[in-house]
This record gives sequence, structure tokens and C-alpha cells, in this order.
Amino acid sequence: MINMIWAMDENNLVGKGDRIPWHIKEDLLYYKSKTKGQTVLMGDTTYYSLKGYYKDKPLPYGKIYVATIDKSLVIEGVEMVYDIISFLESNKEDLWVVGGATIYKLSLPYADRLYISFIKGSHEGDRYFPQINFDNYKLLWENNTELVRYTLFEKVK
Repeated sequence: MINMIWAMDENNLVGKGDRIPWHIKEDLLYYKSKTKGQTVLMGDTTYYSLKGYYKDKPLPYGKIYVATIDKSLVIEGVEMVYDIISFLESNKEDLWVVGGATIYKLSLPYADRLYISFIKGSHEGDRYFPQINFDNYKLLWENNTELVRYTLFEKVK
């Protein structure tokens, strides 16, 4: 199963440079509760951004796949993915796609479940999630808080 998890504001904004444009502790805790110890797929920019937060500590995931088009890039301790479409088409693992914007866009057609944190309000940034045709998904769960509407959508088969 391919799960995607991300937070976006009312304008589909997901990032500002290589950072998240807001700091909402409850959403970070939610994200960690879903992805800790899991097999994840991320782009190389997201990987380096996370390493900036974690410094010398290991990232809190199980197996880590890092996607890049730079075939000369090798990162120790992760599995490199140089052809993300072939990887997603042949994937048999429970996988969590955790960013960034390009990886989300390429992964969306293959995703079974979407864990979307809708951040209330509008923020400033430069990375956006592509438009989603929600007719292809069924809302399974939702929880509203003051700052975030948490949702889980499943692809209609």
C-alpha cells in the first residue's frame, strides 16, 4: 500500500524553500505518529532538509528511500531511487511518501491513501501540492482542531 502524508494550507501550499512554512506542534506529532519506524520515500531535497533538523541523530523512520534524478548521488544508509515511476509501479511494500512537492506530484497517481493535514489559513511559500481530483477518493476519517483539519482519503477502486 502506498500512503502519502502531507500538510497544506488553503492554497495547496506545502513549502517555503526547503522548509515547512508553519510550525504547528500538534501536526508534527501527528506526522510522527504515522511515519515513525515506517518505510518512507522522499526526495533528496527533503532528505537533506530533515537532516538539517536532526543533525547527527538518525531520521525516525525504518527503511528510507531517497529519490533523485542525479544518478551520481549516493547517500549512505538509505536506498537510492533513480527511476521513481518504475519504483512506484513495482512497489510491494507498505510505503509512506513524505515529500517534497515533486515526489508528491509523481507519486499521487499510485497512492492508495492520502493523509492530508489541511492547515487553516493562508501562508507564504513557493512549493505547492498539485490539484487533486477528490472524485477519485473516499473520505474515511476526519478530525477538526483549531489549527488543522486532519483527513484520511482512500482511492476508490
